Amino acid sequence: MFDFCPQLERFDDFTIASSWERFISEIEAICRQWLADGPKILMQKGAESVPSFENLYMIKRELKRGKRVYSMEYHFMKSAKGKNTYWEDDTHTMQLSFGVDEFLMIAPLSASGVVLDDPESTKLLSSVAIALSNCGSNWPAFVPVHDPSRKAYIGIQNLGTVFTRRFEADRIGSQVPIRLMHLEGLHELFLSKFVLSSTDFPARVKVHFSMKLTYRTPEYDYDNETLDSEATESLVENEVVNHPKKQWDDDCPWAEWYSAEDPVKGFELTAIWGEKTFEETLEMAEVENASSFDADSWFLYPVVSQYMVDDSIGKFVGFASQLHLLVNAYESSAEAQFLEDFVADTSGQDNSKSTTTVPPPSVIDRVMKDLFKAGNSNFMESENKYSRAMRGAPADSLFGQFCLHALWFGNCNIRAIAVLWIDFVREIRWCWEESERLPRMRISSSIDLSSCLIHQKLQMLAICIERKKSLNREKSVGHKDETSNAAAANKTRKGSAGVVPKMMLLNTFQEMHAPYTQDAPLMTEDMHEERLHAAEAFGNAIGLSGQLERDILSSDMSAFKAANPDAVFEDFIRWHSPGDWVSEDNADGNSGWPPKGKLSQRMSEHGNVWRKIWNDAPPLPVSEQKSLLDPVREGEKVLHYLETLRPQQLLEQMVCTAFKSSADILNKTTYGAFKLMKTKMDQLYATMASTLKSLQGKSDISDLAGDLKRLCQVFEHIEKLLILAASIHRKLIDAPRLAQAIFADYFNYYLPKMGTTLESICYEKEFTTKQKVGMHERDAVSNLFPPPTANQSWRKVLSMGNLLNGHEPTQREIIFSVQERVSNGHYSSPTPLYADNEQIQTHRMYICGTSNDLWVALSVTSWD
Repeated sequence: MFDFCPQLERFDDFTIASSWERFISEIEAICRQWLADGPKILMQKGAESVPSFENLYMIKRELKRGKRVYSMEYHFMKSAKGKNTYWEDDTHTMQLSFGVDEFLMIAPLSASGVVLDDPESTKLLSSVAIALSNCGSNWPAFVPVHDPSRKAYIGIQNLGTVFTRRFEADRIGSQVPIRLMHLEGLHELFLSKFVLSSTDFPARVKVHFSMKLTYRTPEYDYDNETLDSEATESLVENEVVNHPKKQWDDDCPWAEWYSAEDPVKGFELTAIWGEKTFEETLEMAEVENASSFDADSWFLYPVVSQYMVDDSIGKFVGFASQLHLLVNAYESSAEAQFLEDFVADTSGQDNSKSTTTVPPPSVIDRVMKDLFKAGNSNFMESENKYSRAMRGAPADSLFGQFCLHALWFGNCNIRAIAVLWIDFVREIRWCWEESERLPRMRISSSIDLSSCLIHQKLQMLAICIERKKSLNREKSVGHKDETSNAAAANKTRKGSAGVVPKMMLLNTFQEMHAPYTQDAPLMTEDMHEERLHAAEAFGNAIGLSGQLERDILSSDMSAFKAANPDAVFEDFIRWHSPGDWVSEDNADGNSGWPPKGKLSQRMSEHGNVWRKIWNDAPPLPVSEQKSLLDPVREGEKVLHYLETLRPQQLLEQMVCTAFKSSADILNKTTYGAFKLMKTKMDQLYATMASTLKSLQGKSDISDLAGDLKRLCQVFEHIEKLLILAASIHRKLIDAPRLAQAIFADYFNYYLPKMGTTLESICYEKEFTTKQKVGMHERDAVSNLFPPPTANQSWRKVLSMGNLLNGHEPTQREIIFSVQERVSNGHYSSPTPLYADNEQIQTHRMYICGTSNDLWVALSVTSWD
């Protein structure tokens, strides 16, 4: 046998011999796929939107060469960007810096994300350039280089077979040369990239120039409004130290209860000079000294505080946060039958924590002094149609103020509320016993039944105190008796309010007089319910359901007898209850005297209660009668109610009143004609009325807790927006259209967050919308930049020019470019790739800098 070893034929592909060539091939395959797919398909395949850029998407792939792993990202636009739109906010830094639309970025997957080795970066860029050339793609490609803080890049772009565009960017992070702080020096820097000598180009080079300046409003010093430097010098040192610092919201309606952080930290003003052409460096000096009012466009952007979108507990302190604590106290209110149980010493129990602490007596005394200080209530009821449906007390009433103080008393826990309520009722009893007028209560002859029961009781008590005081004084002079003409009898007529037209007394043919009568006694909601229950229990056969009705009827009969001494029972029925007098006069109206008629069946029955009361009623005018309202008895009943009120009943009424009062206070905020804010406030009232209606229905606490907490969340969103609206309105009060537009932009940005769930919504998207400033609004916007004081001027060295009211820009961005016709000079080509008159951008430089920072990006087009 012969050993046979088959020789396998093998082919070596020397076209992909090295690792770099295989790397290039892999890049080429990926780019070909991306080119074939196009933007629409790439978006369907999972291309991600670049954060903060609505029109820019990115897809990436990882590549491996040896031990190094690279990430290649392709950035593309959903829709093409128009010409000269690089100053728009929706422009990526790379697009703005190098004047490109779509681009590739390749970088190693490392901590820094940059290539630190120069040979490696050059080889990496060359690999991408070869791959793109093989694909026939004109995509520009970039590689980050050097230290990350320098933000340095190198890049390349193939423009057909003739032209190549190269990119380079670097940064000076400190000690910027003075020459480069000014436009003249920057212009010379740009010219130096292609003008080697005066013979290379004509003496004057046409340079296209565009500039964007960003100004930031200085931190506003509210003290300067009331305390200028001269006044400060005249004050003693201690007086200056003790001078209270003025807050931005000192004159806002909520300022009495808390000071809100200004949601608008400042404004950024962007001034843009459109593209212009300059031929001499000296012209740059004129631009630098030009007024910002000469800019083609102004755009304004509010710098909004982060707490506006932060739901973290404790980040925002306002009515909403305290209402949330009150709801927690309401949940705990069912744990005891009496408020005193919460006040009892709980030091040995688990619930003796910081959440149940009570402020010291000095704080309680201060609250009581504020609640019971002399003075009338001047609060105007909210005009919102849902306000009265919430069954709360007015914000400036005694109970309304108690609820508002309770929100900020300690941490609004149930124990602190119980302590405050007991002291509150003790002060009310003192006012009653000393016949002192209740503060913050309007003197009215009626009780507001649309308010909560506690407020009704306090209204009743205020009236009882006034009636009690009048009993201790001399009786007032009664109404002056009015007598009729000579037909009056020897009996004295008293308490007449006037003659009743076409009514005569049956027996004497005298004119019937209507008497002054007592008003029906005031009743609170629970008293009306008792009266209704009595009517259901005793029936209404004779029109009387209880002692109260008997007393009212007796009073009216006594007054009628005093005004009509010769009247009989039938006369009273004809005046008081015409339905119980059955007339028998002729239909033609001709009737003799006395008129024919009789009492109704119920009034003529034997033992009729009305006739019995008539027989017992003495002839007394109102001035001599005993009042239907017994102030002492009713006052004691009110105090008994307040002193024995159950915790849950108290907290139910406190929750309704606190929500209503807080909303009414916020509703007095001045925010101009912001229709969106007005609509949201109306929606808040409607939501509160709907939610709190369930609370008045005596529903289970556990069922209501979730709804009330969601209501607190909604309240917080609207409270934040309202504070923002007030801040924007007062800062741009002379530019109302601009203020409304800025608020509308932020409102639409914030709207998705205004859900009703308790969970915090992830809100990573930043607010970046800018509003264009009209020419007539520029003066109002420039007032946001008050000239610096002498104190501020010597501290800061101005070095950049383009001042706005003495303030230099925080950032200056410039684009220099030079264009040439293809048929001229260095860029002429025998290959007809472009029309003879078409121009290409040969050099472009983007400069972004401040007085101590400069970043330069250069792109150069060469003919290969």
